Amino acid sequence: MAEIDRLAGEVHAALTAPHQIPPLSETTPDFDSVAAYAVSRSVRALRAEPVVGRKIGFTNQTLWARYGVSGPMWGDMTPRTILRVSDAPVPLSPYCEPRLEPEVALKLRYVPDASSDDAALIDAIEWFAPAFEVVHSIYPGWQFALTDCIAANSLHGALLLGPAEPPGDWSQNLAQLSLELTRNGAHVETGRGENVMGGPLNALRYLLEGIAVSADKQLAAGDIITTGTLTDAWPLSPGERWTAQYIGTPLQSITASFS
Repeated sequence: MAEIDRLAGEVHAALTAPHQIPPLSETTPDFDSVAAYAVSRSVRALRAEPVVGRKIGFTNQTLWARYGVSGPMWGDMTPRTILRVSDAPVPLSPYCEPRLEPEVALKLRYVPDASSDDAALIDAIEWFAPAFEVVHSIYPGWQFALTDCIAANSLHGALLLGPAEPPGDWSQNLAQLSLELTRNGAHVETGRGENVMGGPLNALRYLLEGIAVSADKQLAAGDIITTGTLTDAWPLSPGERWTAQYIGTPLQSITASFS
């Protein structure tokens, strides 16, 4: 336990006064996922903020080889890290090597069973929303193992939420949505709902299954979940303006600028 607390102190310090540290997987023998989630829980205690949602990371399997990871993960979101998309530029100074991810977020009306089919999962959802997640790496050059990411609150920086949309018939087809991502008006990438573990509802199912058998804080009604990036995670710089257009859904386009 003393080792977990020591590692958590290093991670918390790096996240609080942003600076980078060597990956824990390189400095700590046998640093596995059990230890990583234990560090994450200890960081949560040091942060002393209420948990009001979860981010699911690395659900886009097309990115695993690029980032040297082998599966998804989850981390906390707090009232401080969940923001509304607005015209005000988002400062990047709190983040190390920040990147942007366009995602589909949702709010739980109640916590469904992990074995639920898609219709039952949708019934448990109060709303869907377009969102940008700002992710960042306290490990230099985005070089890490999956366990390092877990320990650092799954790389979560902030969630920028767009307008909410209640579920409808379209919700069954989230895997088929496409997304056009632009930076300063220029096309960057086309994303797909199916990139996220075959669809955002599958990402939610993964989170339900994982948390149900873990020692982590369980999900609750009212939690906000963001299901993972539909594109690559793109480096962010001050002065940029990014737009995501969600095609095939009622979700509105969102735009965010950064300073």
